Amino acid sequence: MARVRRVLKERSVGHAGTLDPFATGLLVVLVGPATRLARYVERQHKGYFAEAVLGVVTDTDDGTGTVVRRRDPALPLPSEEEIRGALATLVGRYAQRPPAYSARRVGGERAYRLARRGEAVELPATEVTVLALDFAGWSPPVLRFRAVVSAGTYVRALARDLGDRLGVGAHLSGLRREWIGPLRVEDARPLETITADTALVPALDLVAHLPRVAVDAAELAAIRHGRLVPRAEAAGEVALVSEGRLVAVAEAVPAGWQPRVVLEAA
Repeated sequence: MARVRRVLKERSVGHAGTLDPFATGLLVVLVGPATRLARYVERQHKGYFAEAVLGVVTDTDDGTGTVVRRRDPALPLPSEEEIRGALATLVGRYAQRPPAYSARRVGGERAYRLARRGEAVELPATEVTVLALDFAGWSPPVLRFRAVVSAGTYVRALARDLGDRLGVGAHLSGLRREWIGPLRVEDARPLETITADTALVPALDLVAHLPRVAVDAAELAAIRHGRLVPRAEAAGEVALVSEGRLVAVAEAVPAGWQPRVVLEAA
């Protein structure tokens, strides 16, 4: 973030959807008024390429932690057919227990801080959605898979739960975020290549999942003051657009569209 602020000479810089320290891939950096769109980016579906080591369990559910259990080497590792079957059981909605070393709060404090102090952390399970979990290779003991998940899903926990279902335990050894919503890692710019002339992705692209509603000049003036846009057909959330640019994200209320995030102030 500091580099982007310095190079672009922009104080308002943020990001949407953090990556674990060992992970690689797409990180969406938001600049200027677009930082207000973080929650709309974060809650979109995400796609990952992952590697897991079967037969080894760690306290962090990934390769950065301490090994707490290994499978009996006399016992065989699962077959590809068994792995494919276990992957299928995790697709859909299920109650996922977040890793102890996570940013979830326990009594106002981050869980990972408690865990690092040696305090027992047992986080309640939360409902997540796994839209796809596809087998991508098996070189014992390393499994490769692709995952498409809802916001709030931990791929580390997916690897852990997969190991539990196979009866051998597992931890995540590699993770690459390939996309968030319409944004793809192959279209991203490496951090070191960003310059003052770098073209930024239009804010409208960040909310491509929302229906677009064009507004006229009078409605635009109202939006800039955060005022209601009267529309009889309002429903759900939309991107309010003027001359091809995003001016606000609005939510339906009985009388029309109420701006919730305004990118163009009066």
